[in-house]
Amino acid sequence: MGASEQFTATAARVNNWGRWGAQDQLGTLNFVTDDVRLRAVASVRSGRAFPLGLALSEAEGIQKGVVPVRFNPVRTMSYVNVPLSDDPEWICANEDVVVMPLQCATHWDGLAHVSYRGVLYNGYPATAVNSAGASRLGIHLVDSLVSRGVLLDVARAKDTEVLEGGYAITPSDLDAACALAGVSVEPGDVVLVRTGQMAHLHMAERFPAGGATVPVPNMLGFGDVMHYMGLASGLSMATAEWFHAHDVAAVATDTMALEVIPCEDADVYLPVHLLHIVEMGMTQGQNWMLDALAADCAADGQYTFLLDATPLPFTNGCGSPLNPVAVK
Repeated sequence: MGASEQFTATAARVNNWGRWGAQDQLGTLNFVTDDVRLRAVASVRSGRAFPLGLALSEAEGIQKGVVPVRFNPVRTMSYVNVPLSDDPEWICANEDVVVMPLQCATHWDGLAHVSYRGVLYNGYPATAVNSAGASRLGIHLVDSLVSRGVLLDVARAKDTEVLEGGYAITPSDLDAACALAGVSVEPGDVVLVRTGQMAHLHMAERFPAGGATVPVPNMLGFGDVMHYMGLASGLSMATAEWFHAHDVAAVATDTMALEVIPCEDADVYLPVHLLHIVEMGMTQGQNWMLDALAADCAADGQYTFLLDATPLPFTNGCGSPLNPVAVK
């Protein structure tokens, strides 16, 4: 399949293959050094913590069958008040079992998530991923992801609650969000880009009072989820060069696809995925809950924080769910 001149030229300019050696499997996460983590720690002033992950349950999940292989987490019980001694009145145990796609909620896309023209990041063959998982570029190689987080509230910078569906975020938009925040993005930062898109889900709370009862139907409206997942603002191909120029370690958004939908390039599906993951080796995240953090940042003017976004160590995984935490 062919590609546009813009995609081809951008791919050549942002390519990081060999930058950290022929055997590299971390890509831009190499920018996260001890000094970067110390800079992150210096961002903590009040100690306030903000969880950024969606709830993990059938009841609160965002999957409605749009992506056929993705369904909401299914949690069942394997032990329910099972005695662990001869005396049933003494110690009893409860344990759970979870079945879920690793990218069905708030997650990281690892570097084995996508390939094109038969190759993954750094030139590894696409065949490095098979039914056993990713023999190269597995998410388990990211043993920690703690860095300085920077919130770029593009929606607020454009004086709107939610960016218009299909709006392609530009480098100028990112610069404007930096100006609003009064920050400069530095090497090793993890950038969180807010579009406001999660407002379409109409989630009154992160969790229902007392938790979800079982069984319970999915609490999110089909139309609301379609609005969230369908025509959506997101990152443009041009922003790949912005992230490359700033040596950003990783990027995440409050949308399902991260990039603008519909895609900019009629000949390339998800071109930003290919630029970030395959060409740059940049881990990217989707479905991050940024509204509460954004409101607090707007209130106190602090848009940087210590971010713990360590993936779960699924050996040979192509991605990972997580509950990122921002500490200000």
